[in-house]
Amino acid sequence: MSYIKNPMAIETKSFEIIQDIIDETRPGYEFKNEVEEKIIKRAIHTTADFEYLDILKISETAVESIKDALLNCATIYTDTNMALSGINKTRLKALGVEVKCYVSDETVSAMAKEKEMTRSMAAVEYAAAQEGRKIFVLGNAPTALYKVMEMKEEGRLDVDAVVGVPVGFVGAAESKDALEQTDIPYILSKGRKGGSNLAAAIINAIVYSL
Repeated sequence: MSYIKNPMAIETKSFEIIQDIIDETRPGYEFKNEVEEKIIKRAIHTTADFEYLDILKISETAVESIKDALLNCATIYTDTNMALSGINKTRLKALGVEVKCYVSDETVSAMAKEKEMTRSMAAVEYAAAQEGRKIFVLGNAPTALYKVMEMKEEGRLDVDAVVGVPVGFVGAAESKDALEQTDIPYILSKGRKGGSNLAAAIINAIVYSL
């Protein structure tokens, strides 16, 4: 059997196929700019879902806010270890950026039990108490996204930007609709689609553009 074995060659070929399919199925489709093109194409590359051409929404200041935070040693907080695993930490380490997920932390688990909230919500509260600039990358828990918005509105959380792409049927679409109405710089997926793999892909696309 003949097949491509080199990882970089596989990725390059994938992006070529993505562009060919866009040209064929969406003639005249234009990306807003080069970075947003990279974000959306990487979302498609990760999910094989061309609907992200339409449902991935990027606020006016999101990309620049994320870039500025990354270049100034912000910390990325995820809502799953899967998202944490998928983010390119080698490149981020060179920038002095850490990636953390607190959902399995014993202190967070105890906080969640005491306050009768999800561990994802407690993880946001715990992260809010940490020093430094913050980016939240959320692909699983609508409750975490709601908590970020609540704490920001209450003045208890400073956040540079949110990648908000929780997946699912309970609160996922609604939480992202709510995020779209805030002044928080965001990248979100409309509707029920999303996921930890998508969240990681989005932040990686921006990291690779630095």
